[in-house]
Amino acid sequence: MSETDKDFNQTYDAEQMTEEISSGDRPAPNVDVSADYEASKELSVSAIDQSEEGAKAAEAVSSHQLEVPETGDIKAESTSDPSDYKAMAKEVNPISGNEK
Repeated sequence: MSETDKDFNQTYDAEQMTEEISSGDRPAPNVDVSADYEASKELSVSAIDQSEEGAKAAEAVSSHQLEVPETGDIKAESTSDPSDYKAMAKEVNPISGNEK
């Protein structure tokens, strides 16, 4: 069966159900959204995640695998001197700014 046939069947079934509800042949579904939401919250967290063992496993998985160095204060003074920018560029890329 192609995707088009599946879509047609689902639409047809929905139309049939709507007509049956409006004519009174079928009762309208009773949906309690707040109860469904509360039930979904219970199912959204597994039992292992609610335990101490789950907390330890989550910590192990989400912890840093590499050492992260402490950041230091960087002082930058605004001088607007072009030679400062050239010196900085040479520190980053020693071959930059060399004239041929």
